[in-house]
Amino acid sequence: MTPETTLLAALLAGALIGLSLGALGGGGSILAVPVLVYLLGQSPAQATTGSLVVVATTSLAGAVAAARSGHVLLARGVAFGAVATGGAVLGAKASAHVDDDVLLAAFAALMLLVGALMAVRLVRRPADGPSHAARPALDDPILTFSPTFACACPRALKVLLTATLVGGLTGFLGVGGGFLVVPALLLALALPLPYAAGTSLVVITITSAAALGTRVGVGPAPDWGLVLTLTAASALAAVAGARLADRVDTRRLSAAFTALVLAVAAYTATQALPALL
Repeated sequence: MTPETTLLAALLAGALIGLSLGALGGGGSILAVPVLVYLLGQSPAQATTGSLVVVATTSLAGAVAAARSGHVLLARGVAFGAVATGGAVLGAKASAHVDDDVLLAAFAALMLLVGALMAVRLVRRPADGPSHAARPALDDPILTFSPTFACACPRALKVLLTATLVGGLTGFLGVGGGFLVVPALLLALALPLPYAAGTSLVVITITSAAALGTRVGVGPAPDWGLVLTLTAASALAAVAGARLADRVDTRRLSAAFTALVLAVAAYTATQALPALL
């Protein structure tokens, strides 16, 4: 592609990633690596590093917009993200010892899983308009130190395992892990969906930043000009997506995005698996 075509592709792809992250609370970051590899000519190792910049910046922009609309529980997001940083660092270190073909094959498998989960969620989700749940009260803590120590240990274990898995995927494959964070916040922390989606962006920002800090200076550096272009377009679109989440029924957007994820997953698999075999 010519430089102009490459720039246009980065802008359009970044807008799509940001729109999904802002409106749906996750999912868009799964496209960053295929975009960097197949549209922008980066190696898998470069792409999984560069995508962390896209994911962290876009999630931060989306989190700020979601916070302004009142859909972010900052303390819970920071706590979950802090637990997940251990997995993010371990995943980032492990990725440096894995061949590019293995990275792409693992990424293709992850995309197929994400697409399938999104499809199941879409089928089970009621076809109604946007929900406006009441802000949850912070009266159901996992750990209590006063007046006596108490632990909701089953919930604590759910949070620990899910946060570590999310962090590991973020560090290893350069994805945000929103498809895991949102259900975890729904189930383990009992947040209504609008708050789970908004708070997940805080978690994704923290884990992506931790993984990026571990990866910088290790392995081949991506083309930072392309990465920053993709990031800028994605961040701007994330703000618009977060505003749309309050005004439109996102069911149709979810359906279209699910189909896109499955199509990109199939293409990635056809490119990655023959190289392994």
